[in-house]
Amino acid sequence: MMKNRTPIMKLPSHLLFLLILASLHVIQSQFTQDSCTTSSLEYINAQILFDTSSLSCSNVWSSEGFLLRYSQAGPSLWSFVLSAPSTNSYVAMGFSPNGGMVGSSAVVGWLADDNTVTMRKYYLGGKTPSQVVPDQGNLQFMPNTSSIISVSSRMYLAFQLIADLPSQQLVFAVGSSSNQAPTASSFRLTVHRNQMTVSFNYASGDSSQVNTPYSDLKRVHGILSAVGWGVLLPIGAFIARYLKHVGRSWLYAHSSIQLVGFILGLSGIVAGLILNDRIDVNVDKHKIIGLIVITLGCLQVIAILIRPNKDSKKRKYWNWYHHNVGRLLILFAIFNVFYGIYLAHAGSEWNVTYGVFLGIIVTVALSLELRWLTEDD
Repeated sequence: MMKNRTPIMKLPSHLLFLLILASLHVIQSQFTQDSCTTSSLEYINAQILFDTSSLSCSNVWSSEGFLLRYSQAGPSLWSFVLSAPSTNSYVAMGFSPNGGMVGSSAVVGWLADDNTVTMRKYYLGGKTPSQVVPDQGNLQFMPNTSSIISVSSRMYLAFQLIADLPSQQLVFAVGSSSNQAPTASSFRLTVHRNQMTVSFNYASGDSSQVNTPYSDLKRVHGILSAVGWGVLLPIGAFIARYLKHVGRSWLYAHSSIQLVGFILGLSGIVAGLILNDRIDVNVDKHKIIGLIVITLGCLQVIAILIRPNKDSKKRKYWNWYHHNVGRLLILFAIFNVFYGIYLAHAGSEWNVTYGVFLGIIVTVALSLELRWLTEDD
């Protein structure tokens, strides 16, 4: 029986090469598909400077692929390994005193363009890059236990924290993929692409998302603005353009819908201004476009009040003004709705829902325009 066995070293070279590639693929997949059920730590244990054999695991941010492994290593010592996908920017884990980002102390890691990895602690004194201060904060690390490892497409931030019980309000963030990693000259972080706060139970490993401050006001601002400017105004314009054949009813419907849209949109902008005074966020472009929208809306209201009679020679100029200002208003409003959805990280379902609505309006409008052209021919 022993004579019939072929030693592995006597396998054909191409088969041996394929076996090596398959093994490397299995190892690589352990990292790209890291999960709490199939741990990849066994491959990098030698690079982590503390014992990882008793770590518990929690899927703390599934949409971004964040896994948190942790354990209490002593009476006042906690071990953490944060596993997250590598990006062109950074990944961060903060310990918050109140559930907010401001006031948190964070651990941040990134992979630079030269494939070097860096991990530093930060104090989040505010929401602008200048207020996020490197090498500050109240996190106390056990000396000579911190490390950051980059393997395949994931990063592992490993550290031991000296604390009786770490904060249960954990803040996670990921930098924008369009931004480069922090430079060694300043270590300044750019504005994050996405962020989430969870309330974490160290005993059970359960976590629940914590609503950000003023989340209800944000929702009110978004819904009022989107419905008022982005939904009702296009519907009112559609009525004015394509339903004039039904008699004077089109005018009453058009005026009523536009008036309700203006009031809702104005209320949404007021909510946005109140929100801007209460939270520190950089949404200058969104605000500027919003101010353009409300200005154009006010010009339309003024135009209605000074509308000349049908027999007036000025009526054709008024019509040109009213129609084109309305078109500009709707274009800016639609863009700002999509931009607001992007800034709020509201998710693709909001983009899809609003996009489907616009698609229906545009499709019906084009079909009616083509029908008119055909009838004219």
